[in-house]
Amino acid sequence: MYRSRLALTTFAACLPFSALSVVHIHGRDLNAPLLDSYDYIVVGCGISGLVVTNRLTEDPSVNVLCIEAGDPDRYEPIIQDPVYVGADIGGIYDWLLSTTPQTQLDGAPRPMPQGKVLGGGSILNAMCWNRGGQDDYNAWAALGNPGWDWEGMLPYFIKSETYTPVYSADIAREYSINYNPLVHGTSGPVQVSYPRYFYPQSTNLFAALNYLGVPTEFDPNDGSSAGAAFVPSDLDPINQTRSDARRTYYDPYVSRSNFHVITGQHVTRVLIEGVGSNYVVDNPTPGGNEDGNGMNGVTSNEGFGFGPGGSTPALDNSTTTRMLRRQSPSTSNLRITGVEFAASASDTRRAITATREVIIAAGSLHSAQLLQLSGIGPSSLLDSFGIPIALDLPGVGNNLQDHCLVGTFYPCPWTAGSPNALAFNPLPLISNNSASILSGANDQDPIAFLPAGLDPTLVAGYTLQKQSLVRRLAETNVASYEIINNNAGSLTVAVMHPFSRGQCYIHSADPFEPPSIDPRWLTNPVDRQVLIEALLFNRQILATPAMVPLQAAQFVPTVDDDVDALNRIINTGVRTEFHPSGTCAMLPLEQGGVVDPHLRVHGAQNLRVVDAGIFPMIPAAHLQAVVYAVAEKVSARIGLHHGLR
Repeated sequence: MYRSRLALTTFAACLPFSALSVVHIHGRDLNAPLLDSYDYIVVGCGISGLVVTNRLTEDPSVNVLCIEAGDPDRYEPIIQDPVYVGADIGGIYDWLLSTTPQTQLDGAPRPMPQGKVLGGGSILNAMCWNRGGQDDYNAWAALGNPGWDWEGMLPYFIKSETYTPVYSADIAREYSINYNPLVHGTSGPVQVSYPRYFYPQSTNLFAALNYLGVPTEFDPNDGSSAGAAFVPSDLDPINQTRSDARRTYYDPYVSRSNFHVITGQHVTRVLIEGVGSNYVVDNPTPGGNEDGNGMNGVTSNEGFGFGPGGSTPALDNSTTTRMLRRQSPSTSNLRITGVEFAASASDTRRAITATREVIIAAGSLHSAQLLQLSGIGPSSLLDSFGIPIALDLPGVGNNLQDHCLVGTFYPCPWTAGSPNALAFNPLPLISNNSASILSGANDQDPIAFLPAGLDPTLVAGYTLQKQSLVRRLAETNVASYEIINNNAGSLTVAVMHPFSRGQCYIHSADPFEPPSIDPRWLTNPVDRQVLIEALLFNRQILATPAMVPLQAAQFVPTVDDDVDALNRIINTGVRTEFHPSGTCAMLPLEQGGVVDPHLRVHGAQNLRVVDAGIFPMIPAAHLQAVVYAVAEKVSARIGLHHGLR
């Protein structure tokens, strides 16, 4: 198997076979000649894109094209074998993105790894499989999204997985691994199971947490996700390899003649009926940023953070203008006709038609970027780059949320391993300062720590979100932060329900320029206070009778670091947990929403977004299981809408 780049011509019944560089998978040609149109076009072949494409093509009368900017992996050990988890970050399957300088921390930008590969983030992630709490999804529904509560999500969590219990009853007892069969799937595509080796220090950690009043969860995937838990992985129980989206939703189904995938192709915009191009590049100039990757030198491989851009020549906007007046999403009904794409910035851009829908599944950062490049987004932003406005939709690129983490270093005779021994701790159970933090959060003016100049609908939406966050911060059964134990001397802490909100905006009309990503981590002081309390609680953990025998040396932070020192560690140590979300939020228009409960973009009749960008609020979980379930749920809705079988 080998990687390829394509030069494709569309609007023909098919291309000559010799015109394509083809990858063979199980006897089928990946990147086979295109049809002149498809019923559905899916942008992005990561988790959500492959799920939707798979489910829609269960109806043999439907043709679906899924377009991926990255290449297929080659079944390398670094991808498949869990021992290498994190080692492929910063490599050939990573977009190599980075944030803007984080002036509220130390002024430095941070890497923002995202999967650029068939299978998306499921190829790069740490393989943890948990869903978050019932409260996370009940909060989604309460914000105006009927059917998205826990009960509405559970069938799709179940549908996506085949759960295999831990192989040994003795191991299950020792590591407190229990499960409720009523909440697990037995015939879904993703294999969910446990490793064959368990690191014994996990029992020390769980005993320490129990000693300090933090319970062990019965089943971390039954919706009661507060406390310690040994979470399963997307892991094949037989051969102990990664069970990612490509190997579960694509490879077994390549024989479907209606399931078309092309790789190495960058979608540059969606096409709107009656609208010409806002720029045409028939003979692009090579050079600059050719492939859309980040290029600013801050994307070195830091793994999962458990230890302590170029420019393209200006595009000619004068060749063709968009004949479109600015429309309000509350009254418009735009029809999307297809997408434009190219292999690189210097290649000719091509177009292909979708007769039913275009479904954007490019991940929360690139989905927001693609909408903005297509004229759907905040009007002031689009105006600043000369992009004619199809829909003035202020929420696109706003409401960015992420789980930010701070690594620690407590060297002791531990052994490294996959980070499955986790704890999702409620603030009242670990801090005597929780009442004070809660009071401060409750008294905040909602607009005080948001980006300046936001549309009033976004402020209204955040006001409701903040009320939900404050209420849940006070609960003893809702996680405020996570402890990630890597069994190698680190108890990394990560904010689970952040109050801070960031932005993801284009900073050029060039689709091959990476977006400007500003997560604005810890701009709301509540998030910083949670991390301070989490680091202080780590000291209590290390001082318990269960942990003292490990003789952990407290290097980062040290045992006597005061709050000022902890703040310095936080300022230099904050990184992403690789969970950016919320940029195309499923909310009503009056709350700054981008998509409705069917994940249709407000103001467009046949355009959807299906990825972590639609989360109105980020759940307290590693996000892959959530994205699988969201994609399964909306696939069923699309099929029902169009009468698919």
